[in-house]
Amino acid sequence: MSDLLVVGISDYKVAREPETLVTYALGSCVGICIYDKKLKMGGLAHIMLPDSTAFSNRELNRMKFADTAIVDMVNDLKMLGSLQTDMTAKIAGGAQMFGNSDDMIGSIGDRNVDSVKNVLRKLRIPIIAEDTRQNYGRTLYFYLTTGIVKVQSLSRGVKEF
Repeated sequence: MSDLLVVGISDYKVAREPETLVTYALGSCVGICIYDKKLKMGGLAHIMLPDSTAFSNRELNRMKFADTAIVDMVNDLKMLGSLQTDMTAKIAGGAQMFGNSDDMIGSIGDRNVDSVKNVLRKLRIPIIAEDTRQNYGRTLYFYLTTGIVKVQSLSRGVKEF
């Protein structure tokens, strides 16, 4: 039987089957699931902001930012035996929850999604599925036994990919 490992905001966890990773309340934040099908292990990050470079090291929670959390999570998976060439990604979130997309606050979801995609592209980890942007929140379940991601939303029901 699987344990449910909760990933909070500005957090990530890595695990192996039979665990299930879950993160709640993805609004403008993005959930990044990275999976190694051969080893049936992966990680889930819940990033809040796109880029860490505007912040000093003293105030830096590396799990908060797309540019640092994804790299750290991939390195943790590699330390557990995964090969980067065996990793694939699924992403969800990045909604426009505030204001309009023309201002800095309203566009944070778009900027988060763009940053996540850029980091994964640089790492050469293909995104094989996504449920991003729009204007609604999501909860994400990542089943490490199968690699399936289930995205739940009050307004949109359940999607699996």
